[in-house]
Amino acid sequence: MKNRWSMGCLAALLVLCGGLSGCSGKEKPLEAFDVQYMDYFDTFTTVTIYAEDQKQFDGYTEILQENLEYYHRLFDIYNNYDDMNNIKTINDNAGITPVQVDQEILDLLEFARSEYQVTGGKMNVAMGSVLSIWHDYREMASENPELAQVPPMNELVEADKYTDIGQLQVDETASTVYLPVREMKLDVGAIAKGYATQRITDKLREAGVTSALLNVGGNVETIGKRGDGKDWKVGVQNPDTSSNQNYLNVVKLDDLALVTSGTYQRFYEVDGVRYHHIINPDTLMPWNEYGSVTILCRDGGRADALSTAVFNMKLEDGKKLIESLEGVEAIWVLPDGTEVQSSGVKAFLVE
Repeated sequence: MKNRWSMGCLAALLVLCGGLSGCSGKEKPLEAFDVQYMDYFDTFTTVTIYAEDQKQFDGYTEILQENLEYYHRLFDIYNNYDDMNNIKTINDNAGITPVQVDQEILDLLEFARSEYQVTGGKMNVAMGSVLSIWHDYREMASENPELAQVPPMNELVEADKYTDIGQLQVDETASTVYLPVREMKLDVGAIAKGYATQRITDKLREAGVTSALLNVGGNVETIGKRGDGKDWKVGVQNPDTSSNQNYLNVVKLDDLALVTSGTYQRFYEVDGVRYHHIINPDTLMPWNEYGSVTILCRDGGRADALSTAVFNMKLEDGKKLIESLEGVEAIWVLPDGTEVQSSGVKAFLVE
C-alpha cells in the first residue's frame, strides 16, 4: 500500500486557498478533501478534491491512486516490472528487438514527437543517452559531494550521436516501439509528469469530479473552480531559494495547468558552481539564461513539454513561440530576478 494521509493545508506547495468553504444554494455543499502521496514520479504529490462526502471522495481517490501507480510504472526509465513493458523495457531492448507496449506509451511518444517539431527540437525524449550521463554524475555527487564532477564533454558529445528522434520506430498496428541502435535511450522526464497528470485529470472528470487541484511535484492541474465557486490560486515559486519571498506571483486557475521548470529543483555543485538538471540539447550543458520558466495552458502535458523547451531557448525565440501558440502563456524569471511575461499573462494574475 502506498503512503497516503489526509492533509490540512497546501501552503508548502504554494497553493493559496483562502478557505475551503462549500458552495451555497439548495444543492448539498461540496466539501474539500485532501490527500498526499510520496511514492510516485519520485516526487511529492498533493491533491484536493471537492466531494459530497467521504465515501464519494474515497471512490475518487481509488481512481487517482490506481492511475498514479500505473503511469509512474509505465513511464519509469529506471525500474522493470514483471506485469508490464515500460519505457525501461524499450531502452533495455535497444538494438535487439521491438517491444510491445500499452497504447498509453504509443500516445505519449506520438505527443512527444509532435512537441519536438513544435519546439524545434528543444524538447527531445530521445536524449536519454546524454541525460543518463548527467543523472549518473548527479547521483555520484549526491552520494559523495567531495567527488562531484562535471561530465567530460567528449563523453557527452559521443552520447549525443544517439539522440536522433527520427530513429525512433513506432508501429501502431503491432503496438511496438523499437530503438534500432543499442546506445539509444528514451528519457520522458520532460513530459511524463505533465502528461500523466493531464490523463489522470481527464479520468477524474469522467468519474464525475467537478472541482479538484492536482499538484504532482509542481505540475499543477485543475478541474473547474473551487467548490465555493472561486478560482484556484497558485503561487509561482521564487527560483531564488535564498530569498524571504517564497513566491513571485499568484495565478488564478480554472480548468488550467501550470508547470514550472527551474534551476532550484534538481542540481549539484562542483567548485561552487551549480549544475541543474535541465540540459540544453545544443550545448549538452545546463542552460543558465533563466532562474525558471512557467507555462500556463489547458493541457498539462504541453505545459510540461514547453516549460523545458522554452527554458532552453533564447528569450526572443521563446517569446515568439509562446505568442504563436493559442491559449499558452509564460513567465520567465531571469537570473537577476527580473520577470518577463507573455502578452496574456496579466489576465490570470492576482494583484
